[in-house]
Amino acid sequence: MLAKEIMNTEVISVTQDETVETVIKLLLEHNISGVPVIDKEEVVIGIVTEGDLIFKSKKLQIPTYFTILDSYIFLESTKNLEKDIKKMAAYKIKDIMTTEVFTVEEDATIEDVATLMTTKRVNRIPVTKDGRLTGIVSRRDIIKAYAQE
Repeated sequence: MLAKEIMNTEVISVTQDETVETVIKLLLEHNISGVPVIDKEEVVIGIVTEGDLIFKSKKLQIPTYFTILDSYIFLESTKNLEKDIKKMAAYKIKDIMTTEVFTVEEDATIEDVATLMTTKRVNRIPVTKDGRLTGIVSRRDIIKAYAQE
């Protein structure tokens, strides 16, 4: 069985310029837990999930540091702190979306999709054809497919 045979073709997607508030409303209205982020050519450039939105509410973890002669020496990179602050204060999707997105082509097997989901610990995989978004496969879609066999 192939991804194109089990995917949902009525994909709700957003652009990176959408607001966080708009995406929250979409997720609740459609009872879904994530949406792909696409560009003008419908190429997947990111994904926004409930996990990304919950991130906004987490406690900020300040990197460990010590002081010498009134200077702060960080024991960890401050890049992560900068990224966390930007994500927590996000107003636009581009500031909160996950940019490392795993996609499959329409002719990927259901086994390949399931393997990718479990190894990468994701709940949904956007499906593409020639680089453009054509569908999405969720864990539920895979379970339904197995039940129908």
